[in-house]
Amino acid sequence: MFSGGGEQVTTQPDEAVIDCRNLWKIFGRRADEAMKAVQERGLGKLEVRDRFDCVVGVQDATFTVGRGEIFCIMGLSGSGKSTLIRHVNRLIEPTSGQLFIEGQDVNQLSAKDLREVRAEKIGMVFQNMALMPHRTVLENVSFSQEVRGHDPKERRDNAMRAIDAVDLNGWDQKYPDELSGGMQQRVGLARAIAADPSILLMDEPFSALDPLIRRQLQDKFMSLSAEMKKTTLFITHDLDEAIRIGDRIAIMKDGALVQVGTPEDIVTNPADEYVADFVAGISKLELISAAKIMTPVEQYEQMNGPANKDGWPEAHPGQSLDDLVNLSVQTQHPVLVKADGRTVGVVTKNALLRGIQGDVADAAGLKH
Repeated sequence: MFSGGGEQVTTQPDEAVIDCRNLWKIFGRRADEAMKAVQERGLGKLEVRDRFDCVVGVQDATFTVGRGEIFCIMGLSGSGKSTLIRHVNRLIEPTSGQLFIEGQDVNQLSAKDLREVRAEKIGMVFQNMALMPHRTVLENVSFSQEVRGHDPKERRDNAMRAIDAVDLNGWDQKYPDELSGGMQQRVGLARAIAADPSILLMDEPFSALDPLIRRQLQDKFMSLSAEMKKTTLFITHDLDEAIRIGDRIAIMKDGALVQVGTPEDIVTNPADEYVADFVAGISKLELISAAKIMTPVEQYEQMNGPANKDGWPEAHPGQSLDDLVNLSVQTQHPVLVKADGRTVGVVTKNALLRGIQGDVADAAGLKH
């Protein structure tokens, strides 16, 4: 279940690794009073500020993240996204609500158990890597295992595997000041995955990098995430980045989740004007699939006659709008959409144009 200050969205991953339930964080000396007033009288963010001199950082956040999923939380500066992610490993104590990691209520853990969860289950990557300048790449990557008292050979082997995974072979004996910014970021990623945690928390890790290096690191991260099956909570203020890497996206405003969905859902069906403004400049060519804009074959044939004609290009339901455009420029015919050898729909030129404009619902229902 996903909910927030706006559109209510219900989606349930097969296995929830992170399960956040009605989480609130209110900053200020009178936070408990403010929370009680919110619960009893439904006070809003501005009323809480004016009456109690408190700041609402997170408002009633509810979401789950499935195993192996990359779940992006995005919003403008001050929207609450970094505050929210710090509740997952309890760097911040919530004012109200619950957060579960693989079934464990993080807020109920003892100090010892919390340290174990942080050490064994969670890896963290931030924009500022805070690498130790007097330690080599190898020593930086293996440091967390050193602190936990792992066997020297074991931690070296783990660190070298992580260094290899981020393509820093041969740099293990270099120091941070000998590395470029992108390479330092790779060291931070290697440090996070060296102990093989099941969860990665990433708070704007690539935002300070040049566009080309940023894209390269996004590619590397997505490849590693798929290969290692890491469950990732990824914070960003860049919608292009969220769309590119996220399986699902949560958009935050004023501490509330206003919409949660797949990149395609977010772009083609924004919950409100705030989300619509975010996605206004996003290209839909790689996001919209044939299944979204095709006319069901039965409906098409009622209006136009038989659809299975020789020479018509073919696509499968998951192919992108970009693929469909490339198919269509080579012919005057519509595109047949086939699944398991059976025609399930037809994409016409008009539907393509509507899809490019973002009118997905209209595209499939047009009369041809």
